[in-house]
Amino acid sequence: MRILRPGSRGPAVQLLQLGLRRADCGTPVCDGLFGGETERALRQFQRRMGLRADGVAGPATHRALLPWYTGCLVYRTAPGDSLRAVAGRFGSSEAAILTANPGLSAGNLGAGARLKVPLGFPVVPGDLNYSSALVGFCVRGLAARYPFLRVGEIGRSVMGRPLWRLSLGRGANRVAYNAAHHANEWITTPLLLRFTEELAEAYAYGRELCGRSAREILDYATLCILPAVNPDGMDLVTGELREGAFFRAARDIAARFPQIPFPDGWKANIRGVDLNLQYPAGWEQAWENKAAQGVRGPAPADFVGAAPLCAPESRAMYAFTLAFDPALTLAYHSQGEVLYWRYLDYEPPEGLRIARIFSQLSGYAVEEAPFASGFAGYKDWFIREFDRPGFTMEAGLGQNPLPVTDFPALYEKNLGILTLGALLT
Repeated sequence: MRILRPGSRGPAVQLLQLGLRRADCGTPVCDGLFGGETERALRQFQRRMGLRADGVAGPATHRALLPWYTGCLVYRTAPGDSLRAVAGRFGSSEAAILTANPGLSAGNLGAGARLKVPLGFPVVPGDLNYSSALVGFCVRGLAARYPFLRVGEIGRSVMGRPLWRLSLGRGANRVAYNAAHHANEWITTPLLLRFTEELAEAYAYGRELCGRSAREILDYATLCILPAVNPDGMDLVTGELREGAFFRAARDIAARFPQIPFPDGWKANIRGVDLNLQYPAGWEQAWENKAAQGVRGPAPADFVGAAPLCAPESRAMYAFTLAFDPALTLAYHSQGEVLYWRYLDYEPPEGLRIARIFSQLSGYAVEEAPFASGFAGYKDWFIREFDRPGFTMEAGLGQNPLPVTDFPALYEKNLGILTLGALLT
């Protein structure tokens, strides 16, 4: 996290404001603008934590706020502590603490025990502009609350950001969901993170999700979530990346395409390669299509790259998919409220049937991708390579990047798809 002070702006400030609100230090609006209200709340927090109350969020302040960024703190028990007392002190619950600490004995905590204590709010926010840092905090928080959630990386971005992988379940039916190949479609990232949190919570407490037993889902399926394929581009679009060599290079690329607003119109990775035009399925045709539109080099959108899989993000997705060998994939985008289910004449078994079920659940139309954009996508390659159901889910309407106020409706329309997607193959 960067140092934040009065006048700072962007997603990091929104996260700071959220952390302060969660810590009950005033109620700054999470608007991403570091003004007087945020400064007052920050000074209050710093005094409470015994830090220098200078109104500047530096490394020590961010470390102190970590429990409110991730939704989980570490507590060392004192003599006489009970599970109920610890839960009450931190606004948690006995069940949440027991879930986060497998093997813990509720009747005998003992002094000096190191407990993970989930705090009394959801980990994944649905009202913030996302950044790669926020994705990382969400992943860490979910892993702390739900130790059965397996977390790792499939690779790194151009700028070295983790390409996170979250896995649940141990069933034979392997299913993979990914989001945010395109930078200005980052709103699909909290969609998958929120679903992961709700499924993990339902599994932990023996509940249902969309009328389905979470335990039955995860006994039947192994579900792998890849929430942010393009973290560098996400940071550029949401304003977290505002300076430095990578920013300047992207700005110079964008200057050659004045018809595309910068950074809002940016879809590509930070080097100007469109990650969803990188896969070895008609890549040469995609090159011809985009070259005919005037895109022959790095661009905010539609540059297919110098070769298939030349971008580290698409290369990591390719390698992950071959290794994981999923029975079904969903690739989330955010334009059109439609879903695409086939590639050229490849019609995977059960693909159309499942597409129609997804359509009934969401109201999204089942369509075929236009020729000009129907090649070299992740879904295209998956269908050609595996002959199994793969879908591009265009989960929103309007101009990208969609406003975060669209998130609740977007999530509601897709929860059934995400839940049943693990069960339909």
